[in-house]
Amino acid sequence: MEIEQNTFFPLTHYEYGEAYFGSHKGMRYRLAREPLENVKFTPIDQRGPATLMATVWPEPNSYAHTPDELKTSEHFEVSQEGFDAAVAWINAQYTDNPGKWEKR
Repeated sequence: MEIEQNTFFPLTHYEYGEAYFGSHKGMRYRLAREPLENVKFTPIDQRGPATLMATVWPEPNSYAHTPDELKTSEHFEVSQEGFDAAVAWINAQYTDNPGKWEKR
């Protein structure tokens, strides 16, 4: 069973500088604008470079309380195509690494 794209905030939400967190059968995940800052009211031509960063890690701990060496991240373009690719990547991390998500 895949994590559906409509589970995530819409792409425009990430411009508010908030991350989306979720979990799926032993895998936690995060999707956020990187750098994580609110640029909604900054004109597009004045915004610095940014990506969507998808991160996965094993349960039970939160993002902030999980050692970096247990996290896997990938950066994607801030666009609908990048958003689609980030969701697909998160799903692939779950299916490609089944033993990593078993409860500890």
